[in-house]
Amino acid sequence: MATILCLETATTNCSVALSVNGGVIAFREDQSPGYSHAEKLHPYIEEVLSEAEIDKNDLDAIAVSKGPGSYTGLRIGVSAAKGLCYVLDIPLISVPTLESMIINKTFSADYKVPMLDARRMEVYSAVFDASNQQIRETRAEVLNDSSFADLLEKGRVVFLGNGVAKFQKIINHPNALFKPEAMPSATDLAGIADRKYKKSDTEDVAYFEPYYLKDFISG
Repeated sequence: MATILCLETATTNCSVALSVNGGVIAFREDQSPGYSHAEKLHPYIEEVLSEAEIDKNDLDAIAVSKGPGSYTGLRIGVSAAKGLCYVLDIPLISVPTLESMIINKTFSADYKVPMLDARRMEVYSAVFDASNQQIRETRAEVLNDSSFADLLEKGRVVFLGNGVAKFQKIINHPNALFKPEAMPSATDLAGIADRKYKKSDTEDVAYFEPYYLKDFISG
């Protein structure tokens, strides 16, 4: 029975979940539009452990959302996860952010496209089928009125995440369903992390880096 602390900081949403055998037993989350990770991540970790009455030394692993997403958010989450793994001498598990966004969500759709805001009209996205199999690689792309046109002609497509708002302004198709409120959450890491833990699918704590997908640009 694995006890795993899950950290999600890839977007403005800062959340922490504690899972036992894949089920969430304690959870904290801040969905405010500003980045609160530096102030709230570590207090949230202490709060979920206290609520569950579990000591840090009883943790079996730390799971973290690996990206793509916010450079600063990912950096904070991964640094916290690596620090805990190093001090507690436990494994680090990384979970692709876009995969975690669709895994526990049920929609009447043929395809799922998680879409996170990048810069201007750019997003990070991937394409999954109705059975949650990834059928197109994760990429950074600039949106236009013909984006995902081929997919929309094939069937119903749900677009989810904070990149959806700008896409919604330029696309109008009867097969398009928009869910901008469906943000990454630590609760969605639990099941994936538990399965990876059981397979010993873990990262090298010393060398693991977030999946930024593209170089950081300030300003």
